[in-house]
Amino acid sequence: MKIVTRFKLAQLFCVVLVAIIVAVLFSTTMAMQRELAKNKAAADILQAVTSLRYLSIEYALHHGARTRAQWQLRSESLSTGLLATPAFNGDEERKLLRELQGDLAGVGGLFELFVANHRELGQDPQRREVLGELEARLSGQIMGKVQGMISDAMRLSELSRQGVLEAQQQANVAVMLFGGMIIALVAGLIYFTMTSVTGPLEKLRQGTLIVGAGKLDFALGVHTKNEIGDLARAFDGMTEKLRRTTVSRDELAHTNAALETQIAERQLAERKVHEQLERLNLLQQITRSIGERQDLRSIFQVVVRSLEEQLPIDFSCICLYEPSQHALQVTCVGVRSEALAQSFMMSEHAHIPIDENGLSSCVRGKLVYEADIADVAFPFPQRLAQGGLRALVMAPLLAENTVFGILIVARRAAHSFTSGECEFLSQLSEHVALAANQAQLYGALQRAYDDLRQTQQSVMQQERLRALGQMASGIAHDINNAISPVALYTESLLETETNLSPQGRHCLEVIERAIDDVAATVARMREFYRQREPQLALSPINVNLVVQQVLDLTRARWSDMPQQRGIVIALRMELADGLPMLPGSVGEIREALTNLVFNAVDAMPEGGTLTVRTACIAAPGQAGVRQVQVEVGDTGIGMDENTRRRCLEPFFTTKGERGTGLGLAMVYGMMERHGAGIDIVTAPGQGTAVRLAFPACAEGEGIEVPDTAHAVPPRLRILVVDDDPMVLKSLRDILEIDGHDVVSADGGQAGIDCFLAACDRGEHFAVVITDLGMPHVDGRKVASAVRQHSPATPIIMLTGWGQRLAADSDYPEHVNCVLGKPPRLKELRRALNMVISTG
Repeated sequence: MKIVTRFKLAQLFCVVLVAIIVAVLFSTTMAMQRELAKNKAAADILQAVTSLRYLSIEYALHHGARTRAQWQLRSESLSTGLLATPAFNGDEERKLLRELQGDLAGVGGLFELFVANHRELGQDPQRREVLGELEARLSGQIMGKVQGMISDAMRLSELSRQGVLEAQQQANVAVMLFGGMIIALVAGLIYFTMTSVTGPLEKLRQGTLIVGAGKLDFALGVHTKNEIGDLARAFDGMTEKLRRTTVSRDELAHTNAALETQIAERQLAERKVHEQLERLNLLQQITRSIGERQDLRSIFQVVVRSLEEQLPIDFSCICLYEPSQHALQVTCVGVRSEALAQSFMMSEHAHIPIDENGLSSCVRGKLVYEADIADVAFPFPQRLAQGGLRALVMAPLLAENTVFGILIVARRAAHSFTSGECEFLSQLSEHVALAANQAQLYGALQRAYDDLRQTQQSVMQQERLRALGQMASGIAHDINNAISPVALYTESLLETETNLSPQGRHCLEVIERAIDDVAATVARMREFYRQREPQLALSPINVNLVVQQVLDLTRARWSDMPQQRGIVIALRMELADGLPMLPGSVGEIREALTNLVFNAVDAMPEGGTLTVRTACIAAPGQAGVRQVQVEVGDTGIGMDENTRRRCLEPFFTTKGERGTGLGLAMVYGMMERHGAGIDIVTAPGQGTAVRLAFPACAEGEGIEVPDTAHAVPPRLRILVVDDDPMVLKSLRDILEIDGHDVVSADGGQAGIDCFLAACDRGEHFAVVITDLGMPHVDGRKVASAVRQHSPATPIIMLTGWGQRLAADSDYPEHVNCVLGKPPRLKELRRALNMVISTG
């Protein structure tokens, strides 16, 4: 019998056996599944009942609306589950289901009563005790019902588990029975295979090895009538053919080619993966490098240099977008790209107009890749193409959904950028944009911090100066009182003493000018905390005379004091003849020139030459307009450009702690008030020259007109009131020299008593001169008392705050005229002439 026939019979037997096994196993499996489904349904019912019990307890404790909704949902789910459960074939099981359904309906009714009772309890507090008791009983009944349902569900679950165990035992018996049958069948097949198949196949295996070793004249010699015998005879025939033929090489070549193709594909994949890893590593390196920098230019330089060295590329640059001009400005060009950039005019700071091509798409936030720009007929790609570039990638730099720049890279070969490189450039642009945005925010924060610190320092300096000004203003009255006698006596001596020697007269004139400057300085003390009046009283000034006065006043500083230290400062004075007069405040101009001389001396610690020159020049750009120029120069250390630009700023000083930074600032303020110009010519190690250009007076404006108001008034009876004995005596002496009858009173109350006593005697005063600041009874009270008893008597008030009173609109009542201290003799005469003429 053929082996195939034997195997077909065995196959048929196996099929029948397998069919029986499958039928029996299917029957037991279905029974098992039914029992498992019943068990799962029982477990779900038990779980639902348990959840219902928990929600009942939760609602009884907290009465939450959410808990009530969950209870109702769980009740509905349990009711649906009881109706949809698989068929329970046991009587006891069906009975338990009916009991559960009935209990569920009862619990639902009790729960609705429980909810209604709680709602009524909240609406009717007077029945709280009765409703509370009812609520407790309803809660107990619900718990009892639910507990009974739990017991029924547990019994149902136990019955289903017993059914599962019975089905499982039946399945185990069937498996054991059919397992024995299969083992017997397998044993028979093994025996048949060993006797009919394995032995002949072993011979065939050995013959194959022998033929494979090259012995083609080998024959198996198997003569059975089955398939093994046929195979052995076929094997012998094959061996015979091998002796007559050779092996086919086409199949070998085809197989070899297929293997080479697979190897090439794998190598290409590995190369792509390697390139991707290199790009990721490059992205990480660039990100780490730019993350350590806080300035925009260094970030761009790192990016461009890294791309040139490691990508690589033939041209790279970064441009910033200027929306107002709708153009790009080249901000950073790679080192290897500078030659190309210069060839098509794209060096740093160059502007690139945005045309309607890739640039316009890029500034809208899209990455642009031109595989071959030779075919693109737009100006910007053609400009790059003229430099030999073919492939172009432009990646936008976006910050907060706004494009602020573009990364441009190009290569000489067309179609040379892969999709992976384009994706890499897109990711790189995102990182660069983020780093650039952070750098800009850092820069803005740093500038804001610097401005805040500078403002804080300026405010602190201003507050210190304000405090200094307020303190200085407090002692201004005492200073004016102290210099008032000096001023009066000096002016009187210069006017009345005709026998003075020239040297003595010159000394008195210097004293007079110094007193004027001290008075002006005291008057300007309030500038530390108050603004100067916008208008100045300008008078014609001979600038050559002012220069001579300044040099005389400062001689100790530029001549005597340096000589004590062994240092020589030479003076070169070049004053132009026929210089026109200029309109201005002589005190302010003298103070400004004094500051410039002091600065020049400070700039020559080792000595040098101090140059002061004047000249008449033509106003730049104004034909026929003349200017008076005053130049103060030195041969000292000079200033660099940064210092020269900032030297006029308030509080800027190069002298350290001994400088206030207000000298040149006050000079600049004086020039502004005079409508003049200032020019500073300096260089390190070559000295400094400061040139002041004032507008000159027109022809005929500078001629002095005699002032008849300064004439000595007629003899008057005058009452002088002051608490300072020196001021009182000097005023009395000066007025008596002018021929007046003077009565003095020491203090405000003494002045009032003296005036009233004179009025009682019929000895009236023509004028009353009183100080403002006096203890106990000040000048205002004196003026009020005089005006009350004699309304026609003129009153002149002396004070160290005359300008301040005018500025503050605090002009005292009952006063005809206010004079500042120290009083000038001419001003005193003018005031007397004015009050007697108007009185």
